[in-house]
Amino acid sequence: MVTSEGMSTVTEIPERRTELTGETVGNIRSDHPFMVAEDVNVYYGDNHAIQHVSLEIGKKEVIALIGPSGCGKSTFLRCLNRMNDTIETARVTGNITLDGKDIYRKEQDPVALRARVGMVFQKPNPFPKSIYDNVAYGPRIHGLAADRAELDNIVHSSLERAGLINEVKDRLDEPGTSLSGGQQQRLCIARTIAVNPEVILMDEPCSALDPLATARIEDLMDELCEDYAIVIVTHSMQQAARVSKRVAYFHLGLLVEVDETDKIFTNPRHKLTEDYITGRIG
Repeated sequence: MVTSEGMSTVTEIPERRTELTGETVGNIRSDHPFMVAEDVNVYYGDNHAIQHVSLEIGKKEVIALIGPSGCGKSTFLRCLNRMNDTIETARVTGNITLDGKDIYRKEQDPVALRARVGMVFQKPNPFPKSIYDNVAYGPRIHGLAADRAELDNIVHSSLERAGLINEVKDRLDEPGTSLSGGQQQRLCIARTIAVNPEVILMDEPCSALDPLATARIEDLMDELCEDYAIVIVTHSMQQAARVSKRVAYFHLGLLVEVDETDKIFTNPRHKLTEDYITGRIG
């Protein structure tokens, strides 16, 4: 949990020095915490990109990470499935647990972790394979299907849950890249849920989509949160308001405030949050 002690020394903010109050900043705790980050710091070489971030992610909830560009939202998101491991200059300190176990422990295989904590990126990135093979890829490499019939069932079920099966059921041998942008993003979601993850990370999943495709992805998130914890990074405050249960506001690498979505947008506790929500900073 973020405390005033964990945030007492705050970086200089242009034209303002901000001190957090002595109380916990917002309703930080999840009702049913499943993934917990404690005092997480991220360094890119000498750049201290994320500073003392603590956050709980609950089962069956959507939590939105908001804040100005470059504030650290995506950097923090990548900590949750160790995607920062792929960046040579990155160093992560602190503690992140999934179901009570440290995801950075030596014996944790990052590939196995990413099956449990799936990720959907900003730009749809289907593999240069058929629609079927895009979804079947994960179950194959993780040995989740005993035979072709079982694999077929996983593929069809995943496409159905991603709201795509009716549009592609007669096109499964066609390239995934032949689909529209919104369909490609739903294909990527189907690929993610095919390995039965516990957490789904979404990094600006709708930024490249038109309003209709965005609405379909948002409806899908509402359905998926019945089974998964979802963490979404979004620049759209309207989207955060529509899809999330809680919102976390980041500013210059700091987690400033976390609370229930309606409270963040109607009665934020911190002036930085209020300034962002009202458009004075962004």
